[in-house]
Amino acid sequence: MHLPAHVAAYVRRLDRYPAYVYDLRGLSAHAAAIRAALGPVELFYAAKANPDPEILRTLEPHVDGLEVSSGGELAHVRETLPNVRLAYGGPGKSDDEIALAMRLAVERIHVESPNEPARLAELASGRPVDVLLRANLAIALPGAALTMSGPFGMDEDTLDACAHEIARTPGIRLRGVHAHLASGLDAPTMLDLAGQVTDWALPWLAARGVRRPEVNVGGGMAVDYRSPEARFDWTAYGRGLPRDGTVRLRIEPGRAVTAYHGWYVTDVLDVKTTHGETYAILRGGTHHLRTPVTKGHDQPFAVPASSGPPAGRATLVGQLCTPKDVFARHVTVPALRPGDVVAFGMAGAYAWNISHHDFLMHPKPTFHHLR
Repeated sequence: MHLPAHVAAYVRRLDRYPAYVYDLRGLSAHAAAIRAALGPVELFYAAKANPDPEILRTLEPHVDGLEVSSGGELAHVRETLPNVRLAYGGPGKSDDEIALAMRLAVERIHVESPNEPARLAELASGRPVDVLLRANLAIALPGAALTMSGPFGMDEDTLDACAHEIARTPGIRLRGVHAHLASGLDAPTMLDLAGQVTDWALPWLAARGVRRPEVNVGGGMAVDYRSPEARFDWTAYGRGLPRDGTVRLRIEPGRAVTAYHGWYVTDVLDVKTTHGETYAILRGGTHHLRTPVTKGHDQPFAVPASSGPPAGRATLVGQLCTPKDVFARHVTVPALRPGDVVAFGMAGAYAWNISHHDFLMHPKPTFHHLR
């Protein structure tokens, strides 16, 4: 894949591998373009995608707030960005986490269970709590890379019961619904999904006396690791979302915001051929960059110092004692030698922060932020 010139220049100066390199300049421009495309739609960044403090600070001017999904994320984000608006979601919230959300002035809590409102009221100690009910709607989602079913949110019967419980619970104010149903969808599919969610949500909320309803349609915008130059069509998506002021609409993307602006950079330790297949063994491994194992793809990469034609095919692996430690299988590469540098792109989301860092106790990567 293409390596931007300013990233390539920085990568060549590194004296230690592995390293994560975050292109904050590119990230800021990308986030600004998303913000401009959305118009009045609220943009909250899903911190779970990458909570690196410098990533969060870079995004702050371009987003309306952040979504967090644990007490740890909540404390980290509030410390990093003391004044940012916060929404807190996720199943299985503990009492300690709910109490922390009260102390740290979370703006919206996404209720995932009919058992949560009573706990919220008790832990809020008389303070008002504004909530969105997370809906697990039975909507067909062809082509989704991941569907958020099972423990996430409530079906329509349970939503009704939960709304009735809230109506009887002083201090808990129903503001709207949250419906993040799937990930990996293109703009037309996301627009269709948003339309189905709002068509259901607005009359449902009106029937329960909710004025100025809020609808959060989540994230899940497609990121295609097989086509690293492709991008979700934010312009078409923003143009197609409701803009009539009858609903306060919010989205919560994560991966599609930061994925393109992170690089995992490492060097070749050995090259060998076994049973006719060539392997390039790289320093580090998928304990640092778990994304290709998790999603079952070849991680896009560039070889910064190579300008010659492809020399053949190889499988790029790490140092771990498992055959699953694979970045990319049977990919076209230049003539790799020990000491050559490989930069894996699209490593700005669900990469370092979801990886099993301490397996085999190899040294951790360094982190670099390009401004």
